[in-house]
Amino acid sequence: MGSVIKLSYHKRLFLMLLAFFWSIILCFVGFQYIREKEYKSEFLNSQLQLYNTTLLQTIENTPSFEEYVNTHTLPFEDLRISIISLDGTVIYDNMLAVDSLDNHCLRPEVADALKKGKGHNTERLSASDGREYFYSATRGKEFVVRTAIPQSDALKELLKTDWTFLGTMMSISLAMSVLVYFATRRLGKNIERLNRFAAKAEKGESFDDGEMFPNDELGSISNHIVQLYTQWQQTIKDRDIAHEATLREEQEKIRIKRQLTNNINHELKTPVASIQVCLETLLSGINLSEEKRQELIERCYTNNERLRRLLGDVSLITRMEDGSQLIGKEPVEINNIINEIAAELEIMPENERFELHTDFKEQVFVDGNLSLIGSIFRNLTENAIAYSGGRNIYISLIENNDKLCKITFEDDGCGVEEKQLQRLFERFYRVDKGRSRQMGGTGLGLAIVKHAVQFHGGNINVTNRPSGGLKFEFTLRK
Repeated sequence: MGSVIKLSYHKRLFLMLLAFFWSIILCFVGFQYIREKEYKSEFLNSQLQLYNTTLLQTIENTPSFEEYVNTHTLPFEDLRISIISLDGTVIYDNMLAVDSLDNHCLRPEVADALKKGKGHNTERLSASDGREYFYSATRGKEFVVRTAIPQSDALKELLKTDWTFLGTMMSISLAMSVLVYFATRRLGKNIERLNRFAAKAEKGESFDDGEMFPNDELGSISNHIVQLYTQWQQTIKDRDIAHEATLREEQEKIRIKRQLTNNINHELKTPVASIQVCLETLLSGINLSEEKRQELIERCYTNNERLRRLLGDVSLITRMEDGSQLIGKEPVEINNIINEIAAELEIMPENERFELHTDFKEQVFVDGNLSLIGSIFRNLTENAIAYSGGRNIYISLIENNDKLCKITFEDDGCGVEEKQLQRLFERFYRVDKGRSRQMGGTGLGLAIVKHAVQFHGGNINVTNRPSGGLKFEFTLRK
């Protein structure tokens, strides 16, 4: 079996409307055709009825039928006139012999005239002479006058329907059909686009065929539906992106914690091993000089201090990552923290002392945590003292407004290689690992600085100064 051809919605709608429209038009044209034909027949009948009435009035007063008919002008050529008694007998006919005619009471037009007073018949074949006539009959007091016009080209032309009006109607109908086609095509295309949209929406696919719906009620509704679907799709996409970002963030936290655990384990091995060796030596009972015993005790203390600092830094980072919402905030004056840093530098041994240069022309307040903001400046200071190799620290206020403050922290040391700059904030990353451990660093100082700055809504970056040393530039939200 062949496949069934499925018409588009536009074609189905057009054919349905066309069938409905042409059904109405054809009914109207048919009705008009019949109505016009009846009108012309009625008009011709009224003329004959007028003549019949006049003839009746005359012959009822003048018995000579033939004389009157012959002496008066007939309204139509070849007009056949018959005078019939009320019992149906033909008593006069201007074209046929009376004795050749049978009783006419059953003739349709005569029967109507006898019953109703008037009657006519548009096309009827005469039983007397075999010709077709247009008959009109009128009843008087004593007679029925029947006039008949033979069917001829002239009579057909007279009764013919005027096709000018009907042709005009047909032309208008054709034009309307063309308009209906384009209107249904436009509507059909919009319905088909909506159907394609519904099919794609059912599959969860995006819908963008680059064509807008028309500026009408259907187009407005369609555009609203498409926009709502697009917004819903975007919401789903944003949700998925956020979900993926959350998963990545969680995975990154797990990775960082695993890495932190491994790094802590690695960092703990050296001081723990050193303390264990010192303690085993002290407990072994070997005779040691007082100087050697004091050295082992001091080494234990140094490594223990290193462990304490390491655990404190790890605890601080963990608290900022996992419990930031529990860390309290209060108005913190940055100037006081810098003054404390300056005081701490003053009591350092002269050969290790750094000179602090500040450029704070106004008081700066930040809504933050005093301990964390203090850790920013102290860790940067300790980092400069331990690793820069310089002798000067510069702290400057670059910007201060209602939303944030921007601060720079610089030293005049040796700086670091460009490729290592962005890794300075990584946990346990050391430019010079041997020297860092020798100085007692935990490798978490700059990581703490970065987390503390981010906790306060800011960001931090580091560059090498043209004249030597590092320049840290960071912002703190107020």
